[in-house]
Amino acid sequence: MLKTIDRRLTADLLHALMQMGHGDDLVICDINHPAVTIASETTYGRLLDMAGCDIPQAAEAILTLFPLDSFVPEPVWRMQVVGNPDAQMPVFGRMQSVLDKAEGKPVAMAALERFDFYAAAKRAFCIIRTSDPGPYGCFILRKGVV
Repeated sequence: MLKTIDRRLTADLLHALMQMGHGDDLVICDINHPAVTIASETTYGRLLDMAGCDIPQAAEAILTLFPLDSFVPEPVWRMQVVGNPDAQMPVFGRMQSVLDKAEGKPVAMAALERFDFYAAAKRAFCIIRTSDPGPYGCFILRKGVV
């Protein structure tokens, strides 16, 4: 055990976060996301699990170490609701609160259509699957600099 590192962050997850550079993307997803399939196409090449965490809990732990990119208009993207792109799911607001608190300011979040989200996720550095039952608990976070 190490001091000040959130216990929800596993050694494998810390290793992946350390390997990432600024501009790399990280996906945090719910249990319904095709995470294993998509993770095989990411830079990291395999899935990382945060079992026992929902989306906001996982993001809260990750954001204790992970700076969001301040050089892009939207450092976070979420998946749109299929058939209703303007719909707001409860997880969107919960995630927004975690992001804003972690950064100490409002964080802009953009929305991507489902298949555009999947394509972007395949280009990500890694995918972290939570135990969140969803739906639409799929987010991409772009890493910034310290």
